[in-house]
Amino acid sequence: MKKFFIAMLSVLLLSTGVKAQSLASGVNDIYAERFQSAKATFEKLLAANPSDIPATYWLGQTYIEMEDVPGARNVYEKGLTATNNAPLLQVGLGQVELIENKVNEARQHFESAITMTGGKKGNDPEILNAVGRAIANVYTDKEKKGDINYAIQKLEEASLAKTKDNVLLADIYVNLGNAYRKARPGENGGVAFTAYKKAIELNPNFAPAYYQLSRLFNTQHNWEMYETYLNDAVSKDPRFAPGYYDLSYLKMGKQDLVAAEDFARKFAESSDADPQNEYLRASILFAQKNYDQAISLAKSIDTRLGAKTRARVYKLLAYSYVDKKDTLTARQYIDQYFAKVKPEEVIALDYKLKADIYSGIPGQEEVVFNSYLEGVKADTVLENKVELLKKGAEFFKNRGQREKEGDLLAYLLEIKPNFTINEMFDTGRAYYFGKAYTKSRDLFLKFQEKYPAEPYGYEWAFNNAKILDTVKVDSIAIPDALKLLQFSEKDSTKFKKQYISATSFIAVYYANIAKDKDKAIEYLKKWQAADPVNRENIQKNIDILSKSTSGNSQSSSSTRATAQNQGNNSGG
Repeated sequence: MKKFFIAMLSVLLLSTGVKAQSLASGVNDIYAERFQSAKATFEKLLAANPSDIPATYWLGQTYIEMEDVPGARNVYEKGLTATNNAPLLQVGLGQVELIENKVNEARQHFESAITMTGGKKGNDPEILNAVGRAIANVYTDKEKKGDINYAIQKLEEASLAKTKDNVLLADIYVNLGNAYRKARPGENGGVAFTAYKKAIELNPNFAPAYYQLSRLFNTQHNWEMYETYLNDAVSKDPRFAPGYYDLSYLKMGKQDLVAAEDFARKFAESSDADPQNEYLRASILFAQKNYDQAISLAKSIDTRLGAKTRARVYKLLAYSYVDKKDTLTARQYIDQYFAKVKPEEVIALDYKLKADIYSGIPGQEEVVFNSYLEGVKADTVLENKVELLKKGAEFFKNRGQREKEGDLLAYLLEIKPNFTINEMFDTGRAYYFGKAYTKSRDLFLKFQEKYPAEPYGYEWAFNNAKILDTVKVDSIAIPDALKLLQFSEKDSTKFKKQYISATSFIAVYYANIAKDKDKAIEYLKKWQAADPVNRENIQKNIDILSKSTSGNSQSSSSTRATAQNQGNNSGG
C-alpha cells in the first residue's frame, strides 16, 4: 500500500509539472505572438480540467490578443461560473469591459478580485499584476480607457511583494515599465528603463523585457541600442518572433536586404502559419523596389484574409503606389489604412505619407494640413515633431499658401521649449506674406517682448499695422511707428532703415491726416537728418509746410510721394 501511494504521488507530481510546463509554454507563445499555438495549449488544458483557472485566464488573454473580444468575454463568463467567481477571472472579465469602454464595471471587478485575495501579508501580487496588465494593455494616449495611474499603483505594490517567484516579479516589472510609458509618453523613459532592467535582473532569460527595452529606444531613434536589445531578445529566446520581425524591418531601413531576408525567414519559422506573416516578405519586395510584386503579394494577403487583413497591408500598398507615381490609387489604400488601424499603432510617418498622397490631389490642402498636425500629435519625440512641422511648412510655402505655413510654424513655437529667433521670425513673416496681418502683428508684438534688443519685432509689427490701419491710421499704425522710432533712436546709424521708415510715416501722417504742420516739420527734420539721399526733396516739403498756414494739397501730395519713394521695401 505504501509503495502504491508513493507511485501515485510520483504520477501526481509529474502530471502537475507537465501541466505547469504546458501553461508556461502557452504563455510564452502569447509573448512570442504565436496565438494559435497558445490557444491550442490552453484549450487542451481546459479539456482535461474545465475548472483550470490559470488556463482559462490565459485563454481569455489569447482571444484578446487575437482581437476577438466577444470570444474572450465568453471564456471568462463560463470560467467564472465553473470556478465560483475566481478572482483572476474577474480581472480578465474586467479587462474585456475596459476594451468595451465599461470603465466602472471593470473597476468593480478589479477591486473585487483584489479584496477577495487580500490577507494579513497584503494583497496577492499575481492579482495586482493582472490588474495592472489589464489596464496597461488597453490604455492608449488617444483612448484613455481606465486609470493608468491606478495600474501603476497596483503594479508598484505588486513589485514590493515578498515572493521568491522571480518569473512573476519579472513580469510585474515589464508591465510596470509599460504602464510608466503610457502614463507619460516621451517623458517616463527613465523610470520605464529602470523597471525593464529590474525584470532582466530577476529573470535574465525573459525575452519580453529585452524587447520592451528595444521599443523604448526605438521611440528615441537610438538605433544602436534598439538593435542591441532586439538581438538580446532573440538570443534569450531563439523563437521570439517579434524580435525577428523588428530586426528584419531595421535591416530593411539600413538597406541590408540580405540580413532582412534572413530575419524574415527566422520570423516565419518562429511564427504560426498565417497569411499575415507574408507581409514581411512583401515589405522586402518593396524595399527592393519590386513594386508590382509587392503589390501583388499584398493584394493576395488581403484577398485571403478579407476583414481580418491588418491595416499595415494597406499602408504597404499605399507606399507602393506612391513610388509608382499613382497617388490616386494610393489614396484609396491610405484611407483604408486609417479606417482600420488602431490608434496606438499609428506613427508620425503615417501622416506624412497621407500628406504626401493628398498633396498631389488638387483641392486637398486641408487634408494635407491636418495630416501634418495629426502626425505631430502621434509622435512622442520632440525632434520628430519639429522636423515634421518644418516639412509641412515648406510644403505650403512652396505652394504659396503662406498663412498655412505660418500656422504650422506657430504650432512649432508652442511645442518647442527653446525655439530660435529665426524660427519665430519666419513664423511672423510667413503670416505677413500670407496676408494674415493680424496674426503676423500679434506674433511680432510677442517678438518684441522676447527679443527687445532686436529691431525685427518693432519693424514688422509696424509693417503689418500700416496695412491693417487704413481707416484711422492712428489706432495702431502710429503707436507702432513711434515704438519703432523709439527703438531705432538708440542707434540711428545702425538702424537707419527702421529710423527712416518710422519718421517718414509719422511725418506723412501729421501732414496729411492730423493736419499738424509743426509736428509734420518736426518729423520731416528727423527724417532729413538720417536720409541725405532725399535731403533736397524733404527740404522742399519743409519749406512748403513752413509757408503754409494749414497744409495745402501740394504739400500733402509731395510729402507722401517722397515717403513712398524711400519707403520700406520688404523682401519675401
